[in-house]
Amino acid sequence: MEEVCHMGGCHCGAVRFRVYAPRIIKAIDCNCSICKKKQNIHFIVPESKFELIKGQENLTTYTFNTGVAKHTFCKICGVQSFYRPRSNPDGYGVMPHCLDQGTVERVDIEKFEGEQWEQNIVSSDIASRSKVN
Repeated sequence: MEEVCHMGGCHCGAVRFRVYAPRIIKAIDCNCSICKKKQNIHFIVPESKFELIKGQENLTTYTFNTGVAKHTFCKICGVQSFYRPRSNPDGYGVMPHCLDQGTVERVDIEKFEGEQWEQNIVSSDIASRSKVN
């Protein structure tokens, strides 16, 4: 599917980014401990398809457990608009609800059983989503 340039950011506008992804977003709804608490519905892109435009100085990061995932959020408004997922440390998880209107046709959401993350990630295609096609 053809990719388009989506623009997005946090609530206060201190953090802005661009991401190249299809108009129909394939998002993940994971129920691991942090995703469930944050209602972290996200889609994954390779690092090369994501660019932080402004706000690096306004980001702060939360890590836990293995420390691989980097949960970044705006330290002004608290919104997480993207992060580095444990499943894809070479890419970004982007929140479709933080994209500006006008470039997304639809968001299709798939469930991921993250409560048993270690056993379920191996049978999933999620880790391949940060690879450039």
